[in-house]
Amino acid sequence: MGNAGAPAEGEKNDGFGLEGIRKITVAGAGTMGHSMAQRFAQYGYEVTLWNHRQPTLDRAREAIARDTQNLVDQGDLSAAERDALLARIAYTTEDSAFEGCDLLVENIVENLDAKLAFYREASPLVPAGAIIATNTSGLSINKLATAVTGPERFLGMHWFNPPALIPLIEIIRNDATRDDVAQAVFDLSLAIGKKPALVQRDVPGFAANRIQLAVLREACDLVSRGVISVDGIDAVMKYGLGFRWAVLGPLETADFGGLDTFDHIAEYLVPDLCDSHDVPALLHRHYEAGELGVKTGRGFHDYSGDKAALATSERDRKLLAVYHALYGEKDRTSE
Repeated sequence: MGNAGAPAEGEKNDGFGLEGIRKITVAGAGTMGHSMAQRFAQYGYEVTLWNHRQPTLDRAREAIARDTQNLVDQGDLSAAERDALLARIAYTTEDSAFEGCDLLVENIVENLDAKLAFYREASPLVPAGAIIATNTSGLSINKLATAVTGPERFLGMHWFNPPALIPLIEIIRNDATRDDVAQAVFDLSLAIGKKPALVQRDVPGFAANRIQLAVLREACDLVSRGVISVDGIDAVMKYGLGFRWAVLGPLETADFGGLDTFDHIAEYLVPDLCDSHDVPALLHRHYEAGELGVKTGRGFHDYSGDKAALATSERDRKLLAVYHALYGEKDRTSE
């Protein structure tokens, strides 16, 4: 089951297509990078995990060993499957990792200058017939493409945290991205059990973060005006909109509700929605106070003491339960 995605050894790579992807290099071995490497390996791909710091690679190796052992303990992988998965991942600090890959997925620090410098050095080493993808949550794909040798083979591949639990991958084209490159990465995402969405044009924030920030802006505005509490806003999303949106997207929701109904609601409600172009004041006050959320022990909510660990564990438990409920039989490679 776990190796169904990878093509058989010896199949010819004729242009850009899923059948040409066998060897994948993941650049950057932090939380997202090592999770990607594990995911690709679970589905039979030969993976090289690259990082310029050996200690980061050592931590990644330990994390993958721990995570895969958890899968064995839970009965989601056999010991033999775990061993085969681990054997498909190599670790290196050497730039030779870029020379033999069919796909390079870059996942280094989320900084434009750092990524541009990386592509100027690494992309000339990547074979001409290989695809290059960046995991970024919002940096311009067009700007990054200016540093890539062969921008037509370059695109965004935006994974969501926690990557083992969130099915979505946004695939973002730059202005030069070939159709078959976008299709190959779309097909690869399906092959590793993900749910891809193709973003046809590079705009700030792509699709998911634009929608997320639009919701956050309205939520902060309602709380700031005393319309509803922080807990109330989260309840509205968790038990209402978010609960429904896990099954139906916003446009499907409108179809079910009736476009005539939504048109009438939009007529009177849209003019009253928050349209500020500034960072929400409520959000910025927490930022200025150093209250950054789970990682600092306080944000919109209190995460002091053991509350952060408990909240994270509960989040992951519920996400996994939702995944299994929505997408059928338990996916042994999704944890």
